[in-house]
Amino acid sequence: MLDLLGDLKRTHYCGELCLPDAGRAVTVMGWVHRRRDLGNLLFLDIRDRSGIVQVVFNKETQPEAHAKAEQARSEFVVALEGRVTKREKSNAEIATGDIELVASKLHILNNAKTPPFPVEDEINAAEETRLRYRYIDLRRPKPLRNLALRHKILLEIRKTMDELGFLEVETPMLTRSTPEGARDYLVPSRVHHGQFYALPQSPQIFKQILMIGGLDRYFQIVKCFRDEDLRADRQPEFTQLDLEMSFPRQEDIFNVIENVMVRACAVAGVQAQAPFPHMLYKDAIRKYGSDKPDVRFGMELHEVTEHFPVEAKQKLQIEGSIFAFVAPGAGAYSRKQLDDLTEKAKAAGARGAYFIKVAAEGITSTVDKLIGPENVKRLAESCGAKTGDLVVAVSAKQEIKGTEAAALVAGQLRLQLGEALGQIDKTQWKFLWLTGFPLFEWSESEKNWASAQHPFTGIVDEDLEKLETAPWEVRSRGYDLVLNGVELGSGSIRIHRQDVQERLFKALGLSEEVLRRRFGFFLDALTYGTPPHGGIALGLDRVVMLLTGEKSIREVIAFAKTTAAVDLMAESPSEVDPEQLGQLGIQIKES
Repeated sequence: MLDLLGDLKRTHYCGELCLPDAGRAVTVMGWVHRRRDLGNLLFLDIRDRSGIVQVVFNKETQPEAHAKAEQARSEFVVALEGRVTKREKSNAEIATGDIELVASKLHILNNAKTPPFPVEDEINAAEETRLRYRYIDLRRPKPLRNLALRHKILLEIRKTMDELGFLEVETPMLTRSTPEGARDYLVPSRVHHGQFYALPQSPQIFKQILMIGGLDRYFQIVKCFRDEDLRADRQPEFTQLDLEMSFPRQEDIFNVIENVMVRACAVAGVQAQAPFPHMLYKDAIRKYGSDKPDVRFGMELHEVTEHFPVEAKQKLQIEGSIFAFVAPGAGAYSRKQLDDLTEKAKAAGARGAYFIKVAAEGITSTVDKLIGPENVKRLAESCGAKTGDLVVAVSAKQEIKGTEAAALVAGQLRLQLGEALGQIDKTQWKFLWLTGFPLFEWSESEKNWASAQHPFTGIVDEDLEKLETAPWEVRSRGYDLVLNGVELGSGSIRIHRQDVQERLFKALGLSEEVLRRRFGFFLDALTYGTPPHGGIALGLDRVVMLLTGEKSIREVIAFAKTTAAVDLMAESPSEVDPEQLGQLGIQIKES
């Protein structure tokens, strides 16, 4: 027979009890974590979100409570009345190890099936199992700590934004479809048959309209939705810090975000130093082979095309540039290890990988015969290779307009080898602002220049004249914030002039009909006195992921979806009743 809670009131959380509470009568509530029966003495470890406390039941002094405790099992929900006493021997493994609770009364409020995995900090259960039984997983200390830290970080962000004069404004969840790169999640309208709402990929248009509306400083911690392929740091629904400012200089936005991030990091015990350094996009690509460079370690890239004679390039079928970097201490790599590196390079898009080993007895290379010993030596010297090092050089299989394809391949290898060789200092927290992005990127499928960001991104003033004649040279007023090789967010100073916005749309080949259909209400708003404005959006799931030391954002989201966009616990997505589909005027076609 289960007990009723009635008027019973919890006086303390389990993990809060300590030595000064000795002698105090208390009531705690939670789950049975562990049970140990020693005959006359029976011990229950009781757990709530604050921690664990040991409760002792004495058969001689409290026979009724002891008999009740014999019925308790793992994960039963209980309430306990008793008195705090000092332990004869402390347990340093738990925070309440100096005391225990001598039970006078046990209330079993609910029973429980045996859980599919133990409620422990470290378990071997598969992620799919943990996500299916997420309500069990959340009882574990690690997920609890992650969500508690997430709460504190978001709370500190809100405090900071308020102190900086920003107003939190909610924007619609049901809006119109305005394709911004990823696919929209569509919501059919029952009232307006054949018409659809879209869940927002971001509040981009609405936050710009708030600037037109005179709110001056807006922010929002907002859910966004994108129907795209998933990975460790991506979910179909995600949370971002979204902000916009009127009349800003770029550095004004940087100052706000640096203030936010320094304080958010401090909550997690991480000391971040502001101002954050800046780097041009083109330099990041050429030095690190990435638009989100991890600058916690060296192994910088060097263009070494000049060391490959024309004849060698022809034999190796190299069309573009060649980039190389030094892998410290990897000069002893075996033939098999070099073959593995070659395969990784090809998987990353390389046409070929070329190696130089620097040893005390001399320099050897896989391309010695093709480029000659002198070129091999000069190449190694140009990269700064030392005795015991390995020089890794790559060319790209496919050249893409406006990019350094070989550098991008080398950048992926740099990260893999940096990790394998222990070059990355995991104690460092390296923020970086990236600026000077190209406004356009080449679309191989469409064979034209497309907007690299959203089509409202501002243009560097002196590049405006190139918009129609040399779009590949036009720089945007966009910027990204990177932390330890992870892109936290991006933003830009926006286009606020209608004439410039029209020129950009024309350069993108968007017809008046398409523009009116996608952005009509926004284009109308631009004609009513739009102030200069700009903003940024930070992925808060990624921020919390990094600050908790996790490798996947699924570990910092209460109810995450799998890489197949499935909620295993709620069994979502799911089929719906034909009656519901009929009300919406929707018919499912057989695939």
